[in-house]
Amino acid sequence: MPTISKLLRESADVAVPVLQGVTDDQLDAATPCAEFRVGDLVNHLFQVVVNFQALARREPADFAGTPDVLGTDWRARFATETEKLIAAWSDESALEGVSPGMGLPQPAVGRMALLDLTLHPWDLAVATGRPYAPSPAAVEELLVMVGEMGPTAREWKVFGEPVPTAADADPFTRLLGQAGRDPGWRRPAAH
Repeated sequence: MPTISKLLRESADVAVPVLQGVTDDQLDAATPCAEFRVGDLVNHLFQVVVNFQALARREPADFAGTPDVLGTDWRARFATETEKLIAAWSDESALEGVSPGMGLPQPAVGRMALLDLTLHPWDLAVATGRPYAPSPAAVEELLVMVGEMGPTAREWKVFGEPVPTAADADPFTRLLGQAGRDPGWRRPAAH
């Protein structure tokens, strides 16, 4: 089984180009996450990448308020912060014990970072018309996680209700559906 840091690397290699391709005129576009516009989702994903570095080190993380990074060189900063995320989870001690901030086993916390770094770039890709092909190994790992944690994640409002997918759907389509995403979501036509 690949390590969390290897899976984060594979997901980052797909995610970073998606974020770097978001143009300023797309920041107000709708996304598959009804509560987020593209700019909101960029801010949220940046917050996740930074906070999960702290969680790897068992330091406090602040998810209470989402920072606004859009007035900065966020495209380059996201790439840098993602490298720091991978480095933080590359330390073997990051996977030991229970997270003091989240009360979950550290491997589960690492998988949560992987989930955000896999799903949110898809949200941004379909919202902005960019290609997206996630890491098959990450998808395989996340299907197991979402199957185990799905009910709790829905209770915490992290996931929406499951979206039905075809029995023969590919693994990523099934993951999207299980995480409450509509795999068939398309950006609204421009007027």
